[in-house]
Amino acid sequence: MASTDTSADTSAPRDGNDLAGLDALETPQPIRRPFTHTLKEKVAPPALAIALVLALWQGLISFHIADDPGKLPSPGAVWDVAHQAWLEGELLGYIWTSVSRGLSGFLLALLLGTPLGLLVARLTFLRAAIGPILSGLQSLPSVAWVPPAVIWLGLNNSMMYAVILLGAVPSIANGLVSGVDQVPPLFLRAGRTMGATGLRGTWHVVLPAALPGYVAGLKQGWAFAWRSLMAAEIIASFPDLGLGLGQLLENGRNASDMAMVFEAILLILLVGIAIDLLVFSPLERWVLRSRGLLVRR
Repeated sequence: MASTDTSADTSAPRDGNDLAGLDALETPQPIRRPFTHTLKEKVAPPALAIALVLALWQGLISFHIADDPGKLPSPGAVWDVAHQAWLEGELLGYIWTSVSRGLSGFLLALLLGTPLGLLVARLTFLRAAIGPILSGLQSLPSVAWVPPAVIWLGLNNSMMYAVILLGAVPSIANGLVSGVDQVPPLFLRAGRTMGATGLRGTWHVVLPAALPGYVAGLKQGWAFAWRSLMAAEIIASFPDLGLGLGQLLENGRNASDMAMVFEAILLILLVGIAIDLLVFSPLERWVLRSRGLLVRR
């Protein structure tokens, strides 16, 4: 009888994209792709999308479909306003005022939301008592907190941070609760067997295993924090608070200056995209790759 050689099947290299889980962890990582390849896959598509949006925007102006600058300014008019603010040294001030507030409030929300999420996830009574409240707060529009925050705390930075916390803490806590709920019971039993109980088990077993859900909660928490801050800056505009992006948007509306309005909108959008690309996307990829769920991306 003719023998069948199966060595080729077992020794043939497998494409890294087909590997996941333990196979990916046990397989050497592929060589880093050249910068031109990354440029083509990661940079070119969004750049092309932005170019198409700008072309469509300019087309609406050029073909007189929307030729009222009081309603829709041209991209050039928006650029001129932003360039003038840059020359006057004000553009970075707008951005920094809002970004510094947003990041400070988000870090404070992180310090409050993380232990709260752990307590809700681990204590049955606490989950039954405040779990639905956290879900309700997460669905409540953050702009609803601005009027009571102004009345309670006045027009100051404390009011801004209070609105950020009320918007971000529920999302961070609920994200961690979801992550803890997805931890396999086998991990917990193995941790207890090895003596990882109490705070030690939480730190060495629960938190690492819940990291994907926790990171998703952090990402959503930042989105809520940024939106809450913009709502607070738009509604509670006051000279002593400094001029952030929300105040810039409101000033443009009060002056009926649509170029300034679109400048503020685009800056708010760009800051949100930049934070996601520089902070949360790399963090998410690291978490997935460390678990063998992402070989390259």
